[in-house]
Amino acid sequence: MSVALDVLVAVVLLLGALFSLTAGVGLLRFPDTLARLHTGAKPQVIGLMATLLAIGLRAEAPLNIGILLLVATCQLMTAPVAAHMVGRAAYRSGRVRADLLIIDELSRDLSES
Repeated sequence: MSVALDVLVAVVLLLGALFSLTAGVGLLRFPDTLARLHTGAKPQVIGLMATLLAIGLRAEAPLNIGILLLVATCQLMTAPVAAHMVGRAAYRSGRVRADLLIIDELSRDLSES
């Protein structure tokens, strides 16, 4: 492997770690459930994708790259759905601060049913 590839892998890996750290700090610092969901889903997924990219750049076997793509696909499919379901559960249990909502479409849907 070349030195340039090693430097690229290190930069991408550090970028992934920085995004993951940002997600962790945001989970601690943000005031409400919905903001925490945002910071727990988006930067965490980007951090994982960058880490998987760094691993993929170093992987030599096609099977390893296939497994990395499978992990990335599963993460991209499940993280938004999980965040959405946790957000709905938090809303229904009254753990969402109504004063921070700009548009509350869910209250209309819940009142109609």
